[in-house]
Amino acid sequence: MEAALDQPVLVLNRLWQAVNVIGARRAFGLLARGHAQVVHHHEDDFRTFALLDWIDFSTHNPPIAELETVRTPTRTIRLPRVILLTFFDKLPCKELKLTRNNIFERDKNTCQYCGRIFPREQLNLDHVIPRDYGGKTTWENIVCSCVKCNTKKANRLPHEAHLRLIRKPSRPKWRPVISLVLGTQHREMWKDFLDLAYWNVELDE
Repeated sequence: MEAALDQPVLVLNRLWQAVNVIGARRAFGLLARGHAQVVHHHEDDFRTFALLDWIDFSTHNPPIAELETVRTPTRTIRLPRVILLTFFDKLPCKELKLTRNNIFERDKNTCQYCGRIFPREQLNLDHVIPRDYGGKTTWENIVCSCVKCNTKKANRLPHEAHLRLIRKPSRPKWRPVISLVLGTQHREMWKDFLDLAYWNVELDE
Protein backbone atom coordinates (compact mmCIF):
# COMPACT_ATOMS: atom_id res chain seq x y z
CA MET A 1 0.00 0.00 0.00
CA GLU A 2 2.85 2.42 0.75
CA ALA A 3 4.17 2.26 -2.81
CA ALA A 4 0.69 2.73 -4.24
CA LEU A 5 -0.05 5.73 -2.01
CA ASP A 6 3.21 7.36 -3.15
CA GLN A 7 2.15 7.26 -6.80
CA PRO A 8 1.87 10.73 -8.42
CA VAL A 9 -1.53 12.29 -9.10
CA LEU A 10 -2.04 15.29 -11.38
CA VAL A 11 -4.12 18.09 -9.87
CA LEU A 12 -6.36 20.26 -12.07
CA ASN A 13 -7.98 23.49 -10.96
CA ARG A 14 -11.69 24.14 -11.45
CA LEU A 15 -10.97 25.31 -15.02
CA TRP A 16 -9.30 21.96 -15.85
CA GLN A 17 -5.80 23.50 -15.91
CA ALA A 18 -2.89 21.51 -14.43
CA VAL A 19 -1.62 23.16 -11.26
CA ASN A 20 0.28 20.56 -9.25
CA VAL A 21 1.42 16.98 -8.77
CA ILE A 22 0.79 15.35 -5.39
CA GLY A 23 0.99 11.86 -3.90
CA ALA A 24 -2.03 9.56 -4.00
CA ARG A 25 -2.29 9.66 -0.18
CA ARG A 26 -2.89 13.44 -0.25
CA ALA A 27 -5.22 13.07 -3.22
CA PHE A 28 -7.42 10.66 -1.25
CA GLY A 29 -7.49 13.21 1.59
CA LEU A 30 -8.81 15.89 -0.79
CA LEU A 31 -11.37 13.47 -2.19
CA ALA A 32 -12.53 12.43 1.29
CA ARG A 33 -13.09 16.08 2.28
CA GLY A 34 -15.04 16.76 -0.90
CA HIS A 35 -12.42 19.23 -2.13
CA ALA A 36 -11.78 17.29 -5.34
CA GLN A 37 -13.22 14.73 -7.73
CA VAL A 38 -11.48 11.98 -9.70
CA VAL A 39 -11.13 12.58 -13.43
CA HIS A 40 -11.13 9.36 -15.44
CA HIS A 41 -10.99 8.72 -19.17
CA HIS A 42 -13.85 6.31 -19.78
CA GLU A 43 -15.40 5.29 -23.11
CA ASP A 44 -13.88 8.14 -25.16
CA ASP A 45 -14.87 10.80 -22.65
CA PHE A 46 -13.73 12.26 -19.33
CA ARG A 47 -15.94 11.53 -16.36
CA THR A 48 -15.69 12.93 -12.85
CA PHE A 49 -16.37 10.93 -9.71
CA ALA A 50 -16.90 11.88 -6.09
CA LEU A 51 -15.06 9.50 -3.74
CA LEU A 52 -18.01 7.17 -3.03
CA ASP A 53 -18.85 6.98 -6.73
CA TRP A 54 -15.18 6.24 -7.48
CA ILE A 55 -15.16 3.40 -4.94
CA ASP A 56 -18.27 1.98 -6.61
CA PHE A 57 -16.69 2.38 -10.07
CA SER A 58 -13.54 0.63 -8.80
CA THR A 59 -15.58 -2.35 -7.66
CA HIS A 60 -17.06 -2.88 -11.13
CA ASN A 61 -13.95 -1.84 -13.13
CA PRO A 62 -10.87 -3.26 -11.40
CA PRO A 63 -7.52 -2.28 -12.96
CA ILE A 64 -5.01 -4.85 -14.13
CA ALA A 65 -1.81 -3.58 -12.50
CA GLU A 66 -1.25 -4.14 -8.77
CA LEU A 67 0.18 -0.61 -8.25
CA GLU A 68 -3.06 0.84 -9.63
CA THR A 69 -5.02 -0.03 -6.51
CA VAL A 70 -5.25 0.63 -2.79
CA ARG A 71 -6.67 -2.15 -0.65
CA THR A 72 -8.73 -1.67 2.50
CA PRO A 73 -10.02 -4.51 4.71
CA THR A 74 -13.30 -4.56 2.77
CA ARG A 75 -12.60 -3.32 -0.76
CA THR A 76 -10.09 -2.51 -3.49
CA ILE A 77 -10.04 1.08 -4.76
CA ARG A 78 -8.48 2.24 -8.02
CA LEU A 79 -5.77 4.86 -7.68
CA PRO A 80 -6.83 8.20 -9.12
CA ARG A 81 -4.38 9.53 -11.70
CA VAL A 82 -5.98 12.95 -12.18
CA ILE A 83 -8.14 14.91 -9.74
CA LEU A 84 -10.17 18.07 -10.28
CA LEU A 85 -10.32 20.64 -7.48
CA THR A 86 -13.88 21.80 -6.80
CA PHE A 87 -13.10 25.39 -5.71
CA PHE A 88 -9.63 26.53 -6.79
CA ASP A 89 -9.63 28.21 -10.23
CA LYS A 90 -6.26 30.01 -10.31
CA LEU A 91 -2.92 29.18 -11.88
CA PRO A 92 0.35 29.39 -9.94
CA CYS A 93 1.94 32.77 -10.57
CA LYS A 94 5.38 31.63 -11.62
CA GLU A 95 7.70 33.10 -14.19
CA LEU A 96 8.81 30.83 -16.98
CA LYS A 97 12.34 29.89 -16.01
CA LEU A 98 15.21 30.20 -18.44
CA THR A 99 16.57 26.65 -18.29
CA ARG A 100 18.44 24.41 -20.65
CA ASN A 101 15.44 22.09 -21.12
CA ASN A 102 13.03 24.98 -21.66
CA ILE A 103 15.27 26.34 -24.43
CA PHE A 104 15.48 22.89 -26.04
CA GLU A 105 11.68 22.70 -25.82
CA ARG A 106 11.20 26.14 -27.36
CA ASP A 107 13.64 25.45 -30.20
CA LYS A 108 12.31 21.89 -30.70
CA ASN A 109 15.83 20.39 -30.40
CA THR A 110 16.74 22.17 -33.63
CA CYS A 111 19.99 24.00 -34.32
CA GLN A 112 18.92 27.58 -34.91
CA TYR A 113 21.68 28.09 -37.49
CA CYS A 114 21.59 25.00 -39.76
CA GLY A 115 18.00 23.94 -39.00
CA ARG A 116 18.83 20.30 -38.28
CA ILE A 117 17.31 18.35 -35.39
CA PHE A 118 19.70 16.71 -32.92
CA PRO A 119 19.48 14.68 -29.69
CA ARG A 120 19.73 17.07 -26.76
CA GLU A 121 23.09 15.73 -25.69
CA GLN A 122 24.47 16.85 -29.08
CA LEU A 123 23.21 20.42 -28.74
CA ASN A 124 24.84 23.44 -27.12
CA LEU A 125 23.38 26.72 -25.97
CA ASP A 126 24.72 29.71 -27.87
CA HIS A 127 24.67 33.40 -26.99
CA VAL A 128 23.65 35.01 -30.31
CA ILE A 129 25.39 38.20 -29.22
CA PRO A 130 28.47 36.87 -27.35
CA ARG A 131 29.00 37.93 -23.77
CA ASP A 132 32.21 39.68 -24.84
CA TYR A 133 29.99 41.94 -26.97
CA GLY A 134 27.70 42.62 -24.02
CA GLY A 135 25.24 39.83 -24.82
CA LYS A 136 22.97 38.82 -21.94
CA THR A 137 21.70 35.42 -20.82
CA THR A 138 18.09 36.03 -21.82
CA TRP A 139 15.36 34.28 -23.82
CA GLU A 140 16.03 36.72 -26.66
CA ASN A 141 19.77 35.96 -26.83
CA ILE A 142 20.10 32.19 -26.23
CA VAL A 143 19.48 29.54 -28.88
CA CYS A 144 20.14 25.85 -29.50
CA SER A 145 23.19 25.25 -31.64
CA CYS A 146 24.80 22.06 -32.91
CA VAL A 147 28.48 21.48 -32.18
CA LYS A 148 29.53 22.20 -35.77
CA CYS A 149 27.70 25.55 -35.98
CA ASN A 150 28.71 26.47 -32.44
CA THR A 151 32.38 25.82 -33.27
CA LYS A 152 32.10 27.78 -36.52
CA LYS A 153 30.46 30.76 -34.82
CA ALA A 154 32.88 30.74 -31.88
CA ASN A 155 32.91 34.08 -30.04
CA ARG A 156 31.50 36.09 -32.94
CA LEU A 157 28.25 37.58 -34.14
CA PRO A 158 26.33 35.29 -36.54
CA HIS A 159 27.01 37.38 -39.65
CA GLU A 160 30.71 37.50 -38.84
CA ALA A 161 30.73 33.68 -39.04
CA HIS A 162 28.51 33.70 -42.17
CA LEU A 163 25.65 32.17 -40.19
CA ARG A 164 22.02 33.24 -40.08
CA LEU A 165 19.37 32.45 -37.46
CA ILE A 166 16.43 30.46 -38.81
CA ARG A 167 14.15 32.37 -36.42
CA LYS A 168 14.49 35.21 -33.96
CA PRO A 169 14.63 33.88 -30.36
CA SER A 170 11.91 35.06 -27.99
CA ARG A 171 10.29 34.18 -24.68
CA PRO A 172 7.89 31.24 -25.23
CA LYS A 173 4.15 31.83 -25.07
CA TRP A 174 3.49 28.58 -23.19
CA ARG A 175 3.67 28.59 -19.42
CA PRO A 176 4.76 25.66 -17.27
CA VAL A 177 2.57 24.80 -14.33
CA ILE A 178 4.22 21.71 -12.88
CA SER A 179 7.37 22.21 -10.82
CA LEU A 180 8.73 18.75 -11.63
CA VAL A 181 10.60 17.15 -14.48
CA LEU A 182 8.12 14.46 -15.37
CA GLY A 183 9.04 11.01 -16.65
CA THR A 184 7.82 9.91 -20.06
CA GLN A 185 5.28 7.56 -18.51
CA HIS A 186 3.55 10.34 -16.58
CA ARG A 187 3.67 12.85 -19.43
CA GLU A 188 1.92 10.28 -21.63
CA MET A 189 -0.65 9.53 -18.93
CA TRP A 190 -1.41 13.22 -18.42
CA LYS A 191 -0.82 14.49 -21.97
CA ASP A 192 -4.40 15.77 -22.31
CA PHE A 193 -3.91 18.15 -19.39
CA LEU A 194 -0.26 19.18 -19.34
CA ASP A 195 1.37 22.23 -20.79
CA LEU A 196 4.92 21.68 -21.98
CA ALA A 197 6.98 22.10 -18.86
CA TYR A 198 10.50 21.40 -17.68
CA TRP A 199 11.74 23.13 -14.53
CA ASN A 200 15.40 22.50 -13.99
CA VAL A 201 18.17 24.70 -12.69
CA GLU A 202 17.74 28.28 -13.85
CA LEU A 203 20.57 29.54 -16.06
CA ASP A 204 22.73 32.18 -14.42
CA GLU A 205 24.04 35.36 -15.95
